[in-house]
Amino acid sequence: MFTPKYPPQDTAPPVSATAQPTPAPVPPAPTPAPVAPIASNRPTVQLTPGSALALAAGGGAVVLVVGAVLVSMLLAVAITATSVAVCAVVLRSLLNSENKGR
Repeated sequence: MFTPKYPPQDTAPPVSATAQPTPAPVPPAPTPAPVAPIASNRPTVQLTPGSALALAAGGGAVVLVVGAVLVSMLLAVAITATSVAVCAVVLRSLLNSENKGR
C-alpha cells in the first residue's frame, strides 16, 4: 500500500549527440481508453461480527487504561501541589512568629 508506483521505463531510442533534421509536426494520436485496474493479490480484511466486537472491546479497554493513567498522574500532581502549599504556609507562619517574638 505504501510502496511507490513507478511508471514503465521509456521505450524511446536514446537521443544521439548529432543534429537531426526535425520532421514536420504530426498531429497528436488520440488518447487510449482507460484500462480497468488489475485485481490485487493482497488479501482483503473481512470483519466478522465477533472480530468487530473484539476490536471495539479492545479499543474501549485501551481508552479506559489511558484515561486511568492520565487521571492518576493529574491526581499525583494535585496532591504534590497541595503538600507544597501546606509546607509554604507552615514555613511562613513559623518565620512570622519568630520575627514577632523579637
